[in-house]
Amino acid sequence: MRLVNRTYEDLQPGDSAELKRLITPDDLYVFAASSGNHNPMNLPNGDLDGDGKPEQVAAGMFIASLVSAVLGTHLPGPGTLLRQQSLRFHATAHAGDELLCRVTVLDKLPQGEVRLQTDVTRPEDAALILTGEAIVQAPRIRFDRDNLHIPGLIVQRHRHFEALLDRARPLPALPTAVVCPDDANSLGGALLAAAQSIITPILVGHAAAIHAAAAELGADLSGLEIIDTPADDVAAAAMACHLVHEGRALAVMKGHLHTDDLLRPMVDRDRGLRVGRKFTHVFLMDVPGLPEPVMVTDAAINIAPDLMTKRDIIQNAIDLALSLGIDPRVGVLSAVETVNPAIQSSIDAALLSKMAERGQIRGGQVEGPLAMDNAVDMAAARTKGLTGGVAGRANILVVPGIDAGNMLAKQLAYISHAEGAGLVLGAKVPVILNSRADSPVARLASCAVAALHYFAARA
Repeated sequence: MRLVNRTYEDLQPGDSAELKRLITPDDLYVFAASSGNHNPMNLPNGDLDGDGKPEQVAAGMFIASLVSAVLGTHLPGPGTLLRQQSLRFHATAHAGDELLCRVTVLDKLPQGEVRLQTDVTRPEDAALILTGEAIVQAPRIRFDRDNLHIPGLIVQRHRHFEALLDRARPLPALPTAVVCPDDANSLGGALLAAAQSIITPILVGHAAAIHAAAAELGADLSGLEIIDTPADDVAAAAMACHLVHEGRALAVMKGHLHTDDLLRPMVDRDRGLRVGRKFTHVFLMDVPGLPEPVMVTDAAINIAPDLMTKRDIIQNAIDLALSLGIDPRVGVLSAVETVNPAIQSSIDAALLSKMAERGQIRGGQVEGPLAMDNAVDMAAARTKGLTGGVAGRANILVVPGIDAGNMLAKQLAYISHAEGAGLVLGAKVPVILNSRADSPVARLASCAVAALHYFAARA
């Protein structure tokens, strides 16, 4: 970025400069966070009049900041000090509007000051948004410099999950057996999804403990079915399987119990939920700043998967991606992007890529081995000379084992500020697998993903 200023001596009446700016929803969030103005009318999701449509009005001082941008970077430019500014607002602007800000020199004042006219318009309909005048102290020293670096900002907004929730709400509420929801987090997540009509929870577990958790939340459980299974957690999980076989539950959701206890009845040959493939786990991660969700698999069930288990891991993830409307691009990860006989994961990755070519894995592109950098970064992929539809663009990351998957998913959550929806695939119905540390957003998104996957598979 090159910046050049106009000194007081250079400026003449009639000189002008302009700047175009598209207002985005993230602009509204950034302005609210930096200014402290949290007026819901000026936020992307605020709906003050109750018509179901957010107003998304750009705050007046955000629009005025466009004037400051022109003064400080274009005319007069670097070194300018604002002394006075008058503002009159004629119309509102909203997220999605492109605005044109223009400043024009009116006259030069004594002691190095300059008076300028300032206007903001919306070219699309020629609407006048703002008029005013500014008096500035113009720079006296010339400035001409490039390579000015401004750190970028990433808004911690989970827009991909918001879109999934918008798609899930119109679907029929998914009857879901919630196993052992006897603490505030697990019960609260199920009730939140129920309040948004994404699931209809059937609470399975120790009834007294469930009511105690509800009391802690101040929640009313009237109207919800509670199946009392006081024996132990495994018995509650077995009851959930029974509800699935009866057709009363179309999904299972983990509550406050260990994952092994939840899954043990599900893998029973006679009364479990097996349908052919291995049970595998997928984290659907909404990472701020990325253009689409990223899947990490398997990070929760298969500890050291062999080749055929990895095939099931990939096929289950592809099926989930397709049900969510995501184009599956599978990057099979290793430490390197070339086959090394000393690194088993690189051999497996190459074989899985060939299996996809031969139709043993269907529905998506599969490439490997790929190192993490050239799986997700196009520049890194080009540097290594990697071509094809996956390198640099992978949205399904298949890890060598559970330790790598767990580390990757938690790095995305705790360092990259991602939210993760967790689902077990390969069972008769979706199994919603949440961690005790998951936020309400993650629990809600997991339910939305389960509903979308269930109904897409039966469409």
